[in-house]
Amino acid sequence: MQKNIFYNGLLEIAGKIHQQEVSSYEVTLNLIERIENLDIKLLSYVTVLKQQALEAARQADIEIAEGNIRSPIHGVPIALKDLFDMASIPTTNGMTIAPNIPMYNATVVNKLLDAGAIILGKLKLTEAAFSDPHPDIPVPLNPWGSQLWAGSSSNGSAVALASGLCFGSLGTDTGGSIRFPCAANNLTGIKPTWGRVSRSGVFEFAGSLDHVGPMARSVEDVAVLLEIIAGYDLNDPTTSNEVVPNYLQEMVKGIKGLKIGVDHEFIFNKIDFDTKLVMEHVIETIKFLGAEIVEINMPDIKQAAANWAPLCAVETAVVHEKNYKKFKNNYGPSFSKFIEMGQGIIATEYFKLVQFRNELKYTISSVFDEVNLLLMPVSAYSASPTDLSEKFSEDKELFEGTVRFTSAFNLTGHPTLTLPGGFTRKGTPIGFQFVASYFQEELLVRAGSDFQKATSWHKAQPAISNLGYSAS
Repeated sequence: MQKNIFYNGLLEIAGKIHQQEVSSYEVTLNLIERIENLDIKLLSYVTVLKQQALEAARQADIEIAEGNIRSPIHGVPIALKDLFDMASIPTTNGMTIAPNIPMYNATVVNKLLDAGAIILGKLKLTEAAFSDPHPDIPVPLNPWGSQLWAGSSSNGSAVALASGLCFGSLGTDTGGSIRFPCAANNLTGIKPTWGRVSRSGVFEFAGSLDHVGPMARSVEDVAVLLEIIAGYDLNDPTTSNEVVPNYLQEMVKGIKGLKIGVDHEFIFNKIDFDTKLVMEHVIETIKFLGAEIVEINMPDIKQAAANWAPLCAVETAVVHEKNYKKFKNNYGPSFSKFIEMGQGIIATEYFKLVQFRNELKYTISSVFDEVNLLLMPVSAYSASPTDLSEKFSEDKELFEGTVRFTSAFNLTGHPTLTLPGGFTRKGTPIGFQFVASYFQEELLVRAGSDFQKATSWHKAQPAISNLGYSAS
């Protein structure tokens, strides 16, 4: 098998499997061998489902040979953040407490299996999807540089993808945890509208802020994954009855004519030089593609970054109420402090936070009366070094600066699309994001697809061999 097949797009490798140029079994086996070779240092996987995946791949090849192609991703190996339940497979949630052994699959897992996807395994995450890892659990290594932050908390999902250890993955985003890993690892990811994708069988960090979404190497790949996992679910009453579009069909309409809202003062204030250059290039590119740049005034969302933490902490404290009493010593110090912050917030203060959140939903939604999409960075800081990111929970200014462009859209539930936008002068990735109105993910993929047709940032691959081991 060609070495570079590991960096094929999800739909690209699916086409080869469906045309029987290569078998699902061969692709899966080669990926497992690559994981065994590389992941001893990359540390992206918690569990590799070797036999289960190979058996599923054999079955996929039989069905495909008979002309029974279940979906565009039939026979393609993907992987899951280890907070999605799979029956009889341990779910660690990034914690040192004894893992949960679920009886049932998460709804999105069933949808992927029904589509014929091959589940390779479960991927690392930070402690319970918090910003910081548990100090006793080694973190995944960013393949773009061993001293670079791999993102939080879907870092394993991003590292596996960026390293050619799967063709797609699922993550969750509560304050930026799909967007940060995608930006840090040069990937594409969708944080859908809250309620677009079921959270049944997905371990909560903070339920009203948690978004389940796909990660891959291109817009078309995440669009296909989103269409498969989206939709109403009887097991999750918070899911929406909104019709799920055919995103690939919508995508061909393109970006031309769309109004893209840009608040120059907001997006260029207090960002580093490399991010500034990338955002300037992104704006010029989408103008060239026929979008209309509309100057807007973003609501003041500085307070959103400050309010996100206590709002999230209250919900997290409820999720961990029983376990924290029993297993407090198994919790990392940063996460313990976060839970105790949530426990200490009084009802009147929490009510004020909820009022603020409701007002924020209205003020941000009103911006979409003027424009189709918003454009902004993922983070003010490009290519954060690992030692800097480890200070997030301790340094309030650093933390709020990092989540300035992300946390508001978890509070409001608006959908976002993260895209590779360029590189720092040292050659490390920088991402940016489009934001849409509720259930307008089709506008996101229209804009994102045209951007990726006009640029090649998303096709760049990390030089894994530079990290000190073979990438064969």
